[in-house]
Amino acid sequence: MFKKVAILLACLVSFGFATGTDGNKTEAINLNVIKNIKVAHKMSDLSKSCVECHSEKTPGIVADWKNSRHAHVGVSCMDCHSVAADSPMASVKVHPKDSNNHVSMLVSPKTCAKCHENEVDEFTKSGHARGAMQMYANPAIVKLMYHYEGADHPDFKMAPDATGCTQCHGTVIKLDADHKPTKETWPNYGIGNVYPDGGIGGCKSCHSSHTFNIAEARKPAACASCHLGPDHPDIEIFNNSMHGHIFNAEGNTWKYDSAPDTWDVPDFRAPTCATCHMSGVGETTTTHNVSQRLKWNLWAPRSELRTKGYEQAAYDYWKTGKLNTGTPLAGNPQGPEAARAEMKLVCKTCHTITHTDNFFAMGDKQVQLYNVYYDEAKKMLDDLKAKNLLLEDAWEDEFQDVFYHLWHHEGRRMRQGALMGGPDYSHWHGVFEVKNDIRKLRKIYKERIESGKAH
Repeated sequence: MFKKVAILLACLVSFGFATGTDGNKTEAINLNVIKNIKVAHKMSDLSKSCVECHSEKTPGIVADWKNSRHAHVGVSCMDCHSVAADSPMASVKVHPKDSNNHVSMLVSPKTCAKCHENEVDEFTKSGHARGAMQMYANPAIVKLMYHYEGADHPDFKMAPDATGCTQCHGTVIKLDADHKPTKETWPNYGIGNVYPDGGIGGCKSCHSSHTFNIAEARKPAACASCHLGPDHPDIEIFNNSMHGHIFNAEGNTWKYDSAPDTWDVPDFRAPTCATCHMSGVGETTTTHNVSQRLKWNLWAPRSELRTKGYEQAAYDYWKTGKLNTGTPLAGNPQGPEAARAEMKLVCKTCHTITHTDNFFAMGDKQVQLYNVYYDEAKKMLDDLKAKNLLLEDAWEDEFQDVFYHLWHHEGRRMRQGALMGGPDYSHWHGVFEVKNDIRKLRKIYKERIESGKAH
C-alpha cells in the first residue's frame, strides 16, 4: 500500500511539473531552462594499471568485474582493495611497486559500507553476523572441530574447520608476517567473518565476487551452499514445498534484475529464499537483516520467540572474552509478533489472509509440539547428569548422542519443514524421527536409573 501511494504521489508531482500548474496558471513549464545532470565515471591511472596487469594475471576476475554494476558506475579495484598504510590489513610492501599504494586482498564489510551503509548496518543486526563467533564462543563446538574431528593432530586438526565449518559460518581471519591471510583462515566464503579491521560479515557469500550480481543473490542457489544437509535442509525443504515446485518448473524464465524494492510480482510467480526473508515485496521494504521477519528461533535446541533487537553476544565475546548468553535473539526490533506480521505481508502478495493465517497457526503448533518433546528429553538429560550417569565423552554416550540428534537434526527438520511448507521434512524426516528418538531416550534413561550405571 505504501509503495502504491508513493508511486501515485510521484506521478502526481511529475504531472504537476509537466503541466506547470499551480491551481491558477495553465501554461507549460519551459523545459529548456532545466540543466542536464552529467555524471562522469572515470578511473584513475592507478586503477587502469590494475586492470591491465590483472587482465593477464587473473583474467577471470577482471572479466567478472567488467560485467558488474561496479564497473558500469566506475567503481574499480582501488576503491575496494586500496587501504591506508596504517590499516591492519595493509600489505607490507607497496603495490604496484612504483607507487605509494597499499592494498589488501581482503575486502571487509567496512569497505562495502562506504557505499552500502544501510545494507551493512542491517546485516550486523541479523543472525548472519553471529556466524563465526557462534562457533568460537562455544567450547563444545571448538572441541568437536579440533579434538574429536581433528584428532588433536599437530598438522591436520585445523582441516575440519578450514574446509567445513569456516566456509559457511566464517572465522576470525588472521594475517601472517607479510599481512597476507593465513591458510587456516582464508580463502573462505563464511557469512560471519571477522576481519582484522573489525568488520564483520561476508557480503560475497551471497553476492559472489567480482560481479556482486543482485540477480544471483535472489536465486535459491545463493543460500543453498550453506542451508542444506541433515541439520538444516532448507534448500531440500524449499524443493519439497509448492514454492519450490513452481520455481523448479519455470524459475529460469523469471526476472531477477529489478532494482531493490521494485522486485515484485509479476517478476516471479513464487518466492525464493530472498523474497520472503529480504526483499521489498508488496508493502515491505528490502532488508539485509534476515532475522527481521522471523518469529521463532528454529536452530537452537529449544525454540524460543525471537524477543527483539539483535544478538551481539558473539561480537561481545570476541571483544571481551566473556559470553553473554542473555542477549535477546536476533529478530524484529518490535518483537516476534511484528516479525510475523511483516512476513505475512510478503504472503499477502499471493495468498488470502485465511490461507496465510491457517498456515502459520499450524506451523506454530508443530514448533510448540517439538518443544514438548525437547523439554522431556532435557529433563532426563539433566537428571542423569545430576546423578553422574553420563559418560564424559558425549560422542561415546548413546543417550547424549541421541539427544544431540533429536534437536540438531530431526528437531530442526521438524520445525523448519513446518514453517517453510516442506511436508516430508516436517513429518518423515522430522516429527517421526523425533518420536523415535524420545522412545530411545526413555529406554536408556530407565535402564540407567534402575541400574545406577552409565552404560
